[in-house]
Amino acid sequence: MGDPSGIGPAILVKALIQLKGLAEFVVIGDAWVLGKIPNPKSQIQNCKIIDLNNVSHKNFAFGKIRREYGRASIEYLDKALDLIIAREIDCLVTCPISKESVNRAGFHFPGHTEYLAKCCGRKEFAMMLLNRGLKFTLVTTHLPLKEVPGRINKEAIVRAITLTTGALKNLFKIKKPRLVVLGLNPHASDNGVLGKEEKERIIPAIRLLRKRLKTDIQGPLSADVAVLMASRGKFDAAIAMYHDQALIPLKLTGADSGVNMTIGLPFVRTSPLHGTAFDIADNPSLANPASLIEAVKVACQCASSPKKA
Repeated sequence: MGDPSGIGPAILVKALIQLKGLAEFVVIGDAWVLGKIPNPKSQIQNCKIIDLNNVSHKNFAFGKIRREYGRASIEYLDKALDLIIAREIDCLVTCPISKESVNRAGFHFPGHTEYLAKCCGRKEFAMMLLNRGLKFTLVTTHLPLKEVPGRINKEAIVRAITLTTGALKNLFKIKKPRLVVLGLNPHASDNGVLGKEEKERIIPAIRLLRKRLKTDIQGPLSADVAVLMASRGKFDAAIAMYHDQALIPLKLTGADSGVNMTIGLPFVRTSPLHGTAFDIADNPSLANPASLIEAVKVACQCASSPKKA
């Protein structure tokens, strides 16, 4: 359900109405909060609801950053992990959580991705962000921009490319993936004129993996050119150096079909490509479930694949 005070409950109820028959849904959250969302078709009643009953009714309000809501968000995740381990569910779709509320509750993680990887004991993981036309994997995730160059290294790039190749083959059934690597600097540094990261870190990683993976890996290319080529179908996925390098083109070309996917976990996990929307969370009529619907469809598609990435 995500943060009980966020947009998660509203998009969840709306999405389930439209996704009837696609899968056997198990909803983990707080039934009292879900009951506050107008639901004329009563679709939510046709799903199995695991009610953790962990949200206080006193002074509850949508659109609030509170420690108790952060704690509730983590408890939903923990319950989902228990069901994954017990093989009672096949994949996980998470609604948005508030990083601030989660941290106030004492869980110091940037988001779902890092928390789930920690719980699963996975050190090799990455964020894949996609819509119906583009797929990106991030080398760095939620960092201040000034820290990004220092975190771009050969090992991080190798990890992102390797995980992406595995996901494209095993989850999306692309036999011969075509990847493009975005440069960090403008014009991919113009052969070192605008920076050294491409020559010293990115190119060595690409050369290593071309031999190791026997995969078509192009780059580093200027980010604008690489994204344009990927959007025209020249590549199956792009490797972005930092967060906004991927998120801006994704949201410009298809925010409603945007999905966040964690690759490297022992199960399929997706989420919508937006946050808690606290500014409209108290008005369910404004909630748009399109990204969550796409996240569910991608999760179902990938969980049905013979291999996991």
